[in-house]
Amino acid sequence: MKDAMNAAIKHPDRLRRRLALLPALGLLAPLAGRADGGKTMHFVVPYPPGGPTDLLARMLQPELQARLGVTVIIDNRSGAGGNVGTDLVAKSAPDGHTILLASPGPMAVNPSLFKSMPYDPQRDLAPVIQISKFPLVLVVNPQLPVRNIGEFLAYVRARPSDLTFGSAGNGTPQHLVGMLFNAAAGVAMRHVPYKGAGPALTDLMGGQISLMFDILGSSIGHIRSGRLRALAVTTKTRSAVLPEVPTLAESGLPGFDFSAWHGIAVAAATPPAIVERLNRTFNEIFAEPAIRKQWEALGTPVVGGSPAQFAALIRYDAERLGKLVREAGVTLD
Repeated sequence: MKDAMNAAIKHPDRLRRRLALLPALGLLAPLAGRADGGKTMHFVVPYPPGGPTDLLARMLQPELQARLGVTVIIDNRSGAGGNVGTDLVAKSAPDGHTILLASPGPMAVNPSLFKSMPYDPQRDLAPVIQISKFPLVLVVNPQLPVRNIGEFLAYVRARPSDLTFGSAGNGTPQHLVGMLFNAAAGVAMRHVPYKGAGPALTDLMGGQISLMFDILGSSIGHIRSGRLRALAVTTKTRSAVLPEVPTLAESGLPGFDFSAWHGIAVAAATPPAIVERLNRTFNEIFAEPAIRKQWEALGTPVVGGSPAQFAALIRYDAERLGKLVREAGVTLD
């Protein structure tokens, strides 16, 4: 003890640095799996239950509980294109016990889509990890008289403003890729935003809308059952789970390439030690072969990596997709 006191007197800067770490270490303790009096983690999904984003959170829930020693509650806070739930996390206590299932809309696109924002994605949120990268798939109701993308392009060009494409909401990947398709094909299909992918798919199967560029994981069951027909995927390479479905690029729209992603984020003031602990936990989860296989079966391969890599992706998409929105003149509220 005497030696420690002497060292503190001789090296006051070192003591101050160690004392500064104590709050972060105290917050980190529950995430290390030690008893914390029933502390819970709120896993915020900024979209309704039942959609593809919600599904990923529920797949991760038991793994997080087992590794972090906390009770994980899925908290669906939908609204305003994902802004409601994302804002909740941005303004939450920076202790690692409120995490966000992040996606391109609220993290990269919405600042260009909405005239006013309750948060700044790059100032108010700390990226933790990218957890997926995946294609979207162009699906139609089987009653539509087209069986491939060539027939579809002829059909839509003959009726450039009659067809409607649904999405999970304004600014979502389904909306953005539809805008890209309109520009690439020289058509003007009308966008119909829904409050989540589930209602949009229901209306598509019921014939209320013509088509949808959907996240593969939420459509694949309907494709395999025959309730939807897949015409093309949006990435430059085919999907491993639907290898028979061609890409848009090889089907008449050369150079077409669009992928979406999911990730994890927390409040910006969260101590780096907690961000690193969460990042390490997710990377450990995705190192499990059984989990990787489960995700890949949904057409949503896991990614992993560092917080810095995820931050770079968000900045890239904010510029790339934000430019698309601004050039199209799309605004909300």
